[in-house]
Amino acid sequence: MAKPEHEFFPVDRVPFEPCAGQVPELVERILAADPERGVATRMLHFPPGTDTTPNGVQEHDFWEEVYILEGAITDLRLGETFGAGTYACRPPGMPHGPWRSETGCLTFEVRYR
Repeated sequence: MAKPEHEFFPVDRVPFEPCAGQVPELVERILAADPERGVATRMLHFPPGTDTTPNGVQEHDFWEEVYILEGAITDLRLGETFGAGTYACRPPGMPHGPWRSETGCLTFEVRYR
């Protein structure tokens, strides 16, 4: 099944749910997904003080594009902070994170194969 068809709608109709992993405060809002292919479009929210160290460095078998809408996150492996208006495009296998957000952060992400 492909991602579902959606016309414009208020994204706050979709609740934030806990993400997989060991960081319960990290939540995602899945806007569209194809579970069979493991791809999705989502918003990821890091409340202030979130630290994803328990999840470790992440690597995926899919492409991931990320745009930071609000706030900032620090990549603890790189020692670099990224804020609103910045973008990343990660090919499959690219390591990233773990992350910490002192002030909170909201991202928009597209994952595809």
